[in-house]
Amino acid sequence: MNNDNNTILGFDVNLICDFFLNTERQGPGSPEVTLKALSFIDNLTDKSLIADLGCGTGGQTMILAQHAPGKITGIDFFPGFIERFNKNAEKLNLQNRVKGIVGSMDDLSFEKDSLDLIWSEGAIYNIGFERGLKEWRNYLKPGGYLAVSESVWFTDQRPAEIHDFWMSAYTEIDTVPNKVAQIQKAGYIPVATFILPENCWIEHYFTPQAKAEEIFRRKHAGSRIVEELITSNHREAELYSKYKAYYGYAFFICKKRILTEKVSE
Repeated sequence: MNNDNNTILGFDVNLICDFFLNTERQGPGSPEVTLKALSFIDNLTDKSLIADLGCGTGGQTMILAQHAPGKITGIDFFPGFIERFNKNAEKLNLQNRVKGIVGSMDDLSFEKDSLDLIWSEGAIYNIGFERGLKEWRNYLKPGGYLAVSESVWFTDQRPAEIHDFWMSAYTEIDTVPNKVAQIQKAGYIPVATFILPENCWIEHYFTPQAKAEEIFRRKHAGSRIVEELITSNHREAELYSKYKAYYGYAFFICKKRILTEKVSE
């Protein structure tokens, strides 16, 4: 859902973030899925440096920190997310290893070849999958890992309604094999790929939005644009229920390829 001009599906990004401030996760996922992806990553130590790009309020980041060593920096452009992120870290007594900072994933301040792991659940779409693969690779150590979840088609053909919805939201949605090919082309070794189960959407994404809606409506009482945003969220849930056989999220775990000699194209 490309946020060029600071909008997503015609809505101001800051308004959307304000809505999702009151959800544990800002996209489909679950603690179990985060841990499954983490299980494919080797060689993390207390000295490892990890970045969670597009971290939101840190639902997945806190799971990572509780099950992996190293220091984690969470980055998100929305100050409200980062404020909540750091409060969540303090509540879990993780503040010495986990820190959220306001920043943009397309203008990172990390040193080249400095990170052992880059994590990004449901957020790489903000700059585009292929661009993210290419640019973020520069910050990974040789052999460092990238783990991202991304929207994918499950089939080569799909009904016009859901096809048109995604083309208006995020044109880089593609099939899993095509995404893996992009990963290889960008200089990574594919390590693992798996589809997120339905509960990541229903139990951990759509259902918790009911409470967020109540808070949001009270905060913005009488706002027409707020009601339109909530209606849009409901439509997204309805489309998923209707067309979940055709699309969803996949997790991609890959490793920065170490080039020891020039490879023929």
